[in-house]
Amino acid sequence: MSYPPQDPYQQQDYYQPAYPQPRGKSIASLVLGLVSLVFGFTFVLPIIGVILGAIGMAKEPAGCGMAIAGVILNLICLAGWIALIIILALLGITIWASTAVTLF
Repeated sequence: MSYPPQDPYQQQDYYQPAYPQPRGKSIASLVLGLVSLVFGFTFVLPIIGVILGAIGMAKEPAGCGMAIAGVILNLICLAGWIALIIILALLGITIWASTAVTLF
């Protein structure tokens, strides 16, 4: 009983490990955060960015860092908008109260 001849130059199988690639939600959250921070002209973009970042953190482990950065930037923009709205409301109330005319 003999064994079949083996090829002495047989190549070994090379498998490249499959790394999960970051998906679009994490990148979109980061981009919306940067755009909102630099331009800051809408109230809707940071809300969308926070939602996309939360989804990206939950479903995209490779893009978790980008999603966290996007959520932080978007929350900073939202906090700025909320502070601006509160300041303008208080200013409006103050101006209205100081110019109110009493009828009696």
